[in-house]
Amino acid sequence: MILRVAHGEVRLTVPDGVNSDAARCFAYENEAWLRTALGNSASPVLVSDGSAIPFRGKRLAVRASVGSKRFAVTDSEIYVPGQAAKLNAKLRVFLKEAAREALVKRVNAHCEAFSRPPSKITLRDPKSRWGSCNHNGDLMFSWRLIMAPDSVLDYVAAHEAAHLIEMNHSKAFWSLVKKLRPEFDEQRRWLRTNGSDLHRYRFDAPTTPTQA
Repeated sequence: MILRVAHGEVRLTVPDGVNSDAARCFAYENEAWLRTALGNSASPVLVSDGSAIPFRGKRLAVRASVGSKRFAVTDSEIYVPGQAAKLNAKLRVFLKEAAREALVKRVNAHCEAFSRPPSKITLRDPKSRWGSCNHNGDLMFSWRLIMAPDSVLDYVAAHEAAHLIEMNHSKAFWSLVKKLRPEFDEQRRWLRTNGSDLHRYRFDAPTTPTQA
């Protein structure tokens, strides 16, 4: 059995054949650890008008722009067209579209080095990985990468592009990554240190005063 705490939530993974009583006892036995982990886990941020979110490595204030029909991004703010009540859903769509544009561009640039384009690129919101590549050459990325610095997004794009050639994490694979991103260790460290923070931001809840 495995206990995980992330983004203020507790998850218990139970193997087949383990009943609920045994799972409950396991959780109770680890109560002290759970309380400590929950105390150290950052609480979610319910994005609303006036919230601050990371975008391409910068922290920008979110503003509802009543009467406007277009998004606008400045050095310090993101203006979301329309009423504040619909800001969450609109902003999420905007972030996904921005992520798709950036990732497709960087993946294509990296794939030129291999003459091996991906079969398909999809965006999702996984909690345990930033990207993946399957044997069909389909690439998947987390749209939340648009919140990270551009260099970090580019590293993940290079990482998955390299998997089109090496479907493993061998020395040959990391040599390909290094060819595309010579300083990739810096971006990997950024994700390990700051990646979990990108999952704090919620865009699916009713707009309420921000917690950040």
